[in-house]
Amino acid sequence: MAAVHVLNVISPEARALAASLTKFGAPRWLSEGYAFDLPIAAPPQEALAEARAIASDMPADINVVAAAHRRKRLLIADMDSTIITCECLDELADFAGLKDKISAITERAMRGEIAFEGALKERVGMLKGLPLATLERVWTERIHLTGGAKELLATMKAFGARALLVSGGFTFFTARVAQAAGFDEARANRLIDDGKALTGEVGLPILGKEAKLAALEDETQRLGLLFEETMAVGDGANDLKMIERSGLGVAFHAKPKVAAAAHARIDHADLRGLLYLQGYADGDIVT
Repeated sequence: MAAVHVLNVISPEARALAASLTKFGAPRWLSEGYAFDLPIAAPPQEALAEARAIASDMPADINVVAAAHRRKRLLIADMDSTIITCECLDELADFAGLKDKISAITERAMRGEIAFEGALKERVGMLKGLPLATLERVWTERIHLTGGAKELLATMKAFGARALLVSGGFTFFTARVAQAAGFDEARANRLIDDGKALTGEVGLPILGKEAKLAALEDETQRLGLLFEETMAVGDGANDLKMIERSGLGVAFHAKPKVAAAAHARIDHADLRGLLYLQGYADGDIVT
């Protein structure tokens, strides 16, 4: 009988870990010396706890995933600190001399300590009068795709998946990031300006955690998919609902509250880790 669950290991110490986990069987290498699968017959959470305990002092991402519907057909992804390496609003604040103050609010919102919508309004309000040219500077000087982003999108799409970038950030950036990374569609908030500078307002309604969840649910229904065929990835509290509802919700270098609630967590690997979680091997990855 085929295994119902798979223990997935991603680590530069993968060979040592494979040798320590022989009780679960021989590894199926996805990336030689770096990522492998082990079929799990034991209770999955017990196997996961044991494997993570063995790797407690190693830079390892270890998760248990369902074997069924493993390669997902829909990806819903957060943008800031997930698909890109920074928080766009914090970088805008840097040009206004307000990065320390605004990034502190961002951190609290992403940890779930304060409401996202109110925090967004407060931070955008502090940027009133910021010249529109600053947005272009942030794009060209500060925005970088996270490692593995292009491979993640290209590979999943090559195998028939659809990908949405759904961000609490801003359309100016999401449109460009979506094109650069390879998303099919992008949704985000809208900064309001007077033609020369930001007015300190954000378009309503604000896209937050409920809108991210709705994007997942609506697209799943539209495509006629099971939720088991979907993946959601993010790092902050406003990603929690879509992460919990998806078939495979991944906390990517995430805040503690998100990592604790997600189905899987990637704390060390780049976005290629999401491909290994789905059972893709290096030979499958589109570069």
